[in-house]
Amino acid sequence: MTETSDKKVSPLRIGGLLYPNFELLDMFGPLEMFSLLGVERASILMIAQKVGPVPAAMGGDGPLGPRVMADHGFVDAPKLDVLLVPGGFGTFSELENEAMLSYLQARGEDTPLIASVCTGSALLARAGLLDGLRATSNKQFFSLARAQSDKVDWVESARWVDAGRILTSSGVSAGTDMALAIISRLLGEETAEQVAVAAEYTWHRNPDEDPFADHLDELAKQMGLAG
Repeated sequence: MTETSDKKVSPLRIGGLLYPNFELLDMFGPLEMFSLLGVERASILMIAQKVGPVPAAMGGDGPLGPRVMADHGFVDAPKLDVLLVPGGFGTFSELENEAMLSYLQARGEDTPLIASVCTGSALLARAGLLDGLRATSNKQFFSLARAQSDKVDWVESARWVDAGRILTSSGVSAGTDMALAIISRLLGEETAEQVAVAAEYTWHRNPDEDPFADHLDELAKQMGLAG
């Protein structure tokens, strides 16, 4: 959050990073939590490589889901307080997208908080943002993230990992718990609790409690993506 010249605190500027075949709940679970802060405390904008509609994933069947409108492209996106990077099957192609990696590298220099959900951490690792840090990822496709960098301390059992400026969560629903942890850090635990109650959401507060760690790389192995 930034202060204006008259000492009033401006809303947190939250940016959701879109790309074809992103996972819906990765994005909108966390954004729902931020949205419940209200317009005086949070503003949300959507960013993609280009302005316009970006299709989400529908299971593993490609970018056939609902389209989400990007407000800004990489070239005109404003500075942010928090950048949210989702995962999804679109991660595979984005790992080779130099425009995406360059955007992440640039935001790594000027964004106070960057948070990834699911395989979004694979993108952060590929861009070099996780070097020397602890991080986690979607357990079903953990090897995808691990393969992007051997300079990351990959944590197999974690709901989310807070490495300071960069937070990474496990798969899909875990991002909502991480978002509440971010709200707690920035605005206080009481505010985060109020948001969770408003959403009628059971907040899993312990980042080290991971009920899905036993399923490491199960889907990746079924798809022939892990040994």
